[in-house]
Amino acid sequence: MLKELRLTPLWRHRVKDPVNILAKTPGSSVTKEEDRGSHILRSDWVQLEENVVGCISCSLFQDRTKTVFGAGDKNADWLFIGDVPSTEEDTQGEPFIGSSGKLLDNMLEAVSLKRGDNIYIANIVKCRPPGDRNPDNSEVQQCDPFLIRQIELIKPKLIIVLGEIAAQNLLGTSATIDSLRGSLHEYSSIPLIVTYHPAYLLQIQSDKEKVWQDLCFARNIMQNELKDS
Repeated sequence: MLKELRLTPLWRHRVKDPVNILAKTPGSSVTKEEDRGSHILRSDWVQLEENVVGCISCSLFQDRTKTVFGAGDKNADWLFIGDVPSTEEDTQGEPFIGSSGKLLDNMLEAVSLKRGDNIYIANIVKCRPPGDRNPDNSEVQQCDPFLIRQIELIKPKLIIVLGEIAAQNLLGTSATIDSLRGSLHEYSSIPLIVTYHPAYLLQIQSDKEKVWQDLCFARNIMQNELKDS
């Protein structure tokens, strides 16, 4: 059935190496950026959140109200990753609140999931870009070690990526979300599924049925993961 629906696994392996993210300066053995990345990747939860709150490594800190670290069960099997904080999230410091958050909660409820219960939610970028623009590559790279460490600490069994921007960055591709949906990918040996961002669904409600398909696919993958564990 999965084959007929074109839902058979399409594995894409991408492990982000902090040495590549935080490159060395010619003639030096270790750069300040590499020191920063290494420090972040050794952090526990408390240290990691402190690093995010105090981060001034890119210009986004100048306009933020609050950083948006992430929230939920730190031992979750399910990890949901979006792109950037919204205006409401920037104000309150919490991911996926407001209209998008309510829709995400409804999406979770549709497959018998609940925010905070075996679920962690984060974004690839921890500060809201001015004017709600898309983050640029340098901004994403500065936040990469934070997300890498969150994933290492959580050790999720499945990652659900919400939206094209987050999907392209995590998978290292320029492919469209429509071509990434419906297939099983991989991030650092963790199964990964791509679906639409709730903010997009508020604009294009006709695609909610596709998200239902994606979440059912995710639920089936998770059931298989739990059987094998």
